[in-house]
Amino acid sequence: MSRVLEIESLRVGYGGVPVLHDVSLRVGAGELVAVVGPNGAGKSTLFNAISGLVPAASGSVRFAGDDLLAVPAWRRAHLGIAHVPEGRQVFPSLSVLENLEIGTYARGQRSQRGQRGERRERGAADAGAARVAHGAHLERVREWFPVLLERARQRAGTLSGGEQQMLAIARGLASEPSLLMLDEPSMGLAPSIADEIFERIVAIHRSSGLAVLLVEQRVAEALAFASRAYVLENGRVILEGDHAALAHDDRIRRAYLGM
Repeated sequence: MSRVLEIESLRVGYGGVPVLHDVSLRVGAGELVAVVGPNGAGKSTLFNAISGLVPAASGSVRFAGDDLLAVPAWRRAHLGIAHVPEGRQVFPSLSVLENLEIGTYARGQRSQRGQRGERRERGAADAGAARVAHGAHLERVREWFPVLLERARQRAGTLSGGEQQMLAIARGLASEPSLLMLDEPSMGLAPSIADEIFERIVAIHRSSGLAVLLVEQRVAEALAFASRAYVLENGRVILEGDHAALAHDDRIRRAYLGM
């Protein structure tokens, strides 16, 4: 299995205070990989380091074989990484459709393989490609999140919490990424709505074959859906394995599953 994301011995800190300690993980093509653990374990910091929002002190992060740490943060989305942060963070004053169109921008600006370092000319061809990608994406949104197209002209800030989370995910998918990173998609949602979000994520993963890296505190659900998972505590990976092995590990059962 080819590896979409490969992290080795990653160390990250804030103001000289270490947060992640020698974290290593991998995401293969078509995998749904979960990162679980308590609050303050460093899960969001891990995502922010992958996206370039916080610098790495040492270690390596490779995406599709390329050295991601050598790429500035603003370019990483253009390479095929979609980061859906915790708290949804949609653009509340913009319409649902405008939020989705922002997502398509990264797709339209992505450099072609083998042309790294070259400037892409912007012109009618790029604009036409963006329109095609946008139209194709709307068809996928119609299938995965039909409620969003029903509210296409509605301001995002007026949507319910669950609908805003759907919009945040759909906006990430609009860039047609190779890797979708979801940070706490169930945060702040009623259990029934969180269950629906999880079901949509799994359906998208299964139908598209997209590689997904999921950070989630609902450990039982994350382990049930993930191909593999990593347990992060105090900035360190303390366990890793497939969902069956971790779900039957006594440490996981006692600490996270209430068993």
